[in-house]
Amino acid sequence: MIGVTLNGEGRQVAEGLTVEGLVRALGLDPRRVAVERNLEIVPRGEYPRVAVGEGDRFEIVQIVGGG
Repeated sequence: MIGVTLNGEGRQVAEGLTVEGLVRALGLDPRRVAVERNLEIVPRGEYPRVAVGEGDRFEIVQIVGGG
């Protein structure tokens, strides 16, 4: 397990996750979220390639549709 900050709260997550794996582990659809990692937006196409590291800070926002 490694420590990260997720939306301002400390959490322990499995080591070796990618951003996509983190989003899925949270029960979210990667197509419906925006992810900021260490103050930089992660492009959706990069989710499977960006590794989650010890001490990373994430802001994850779920996109909702409607009219």
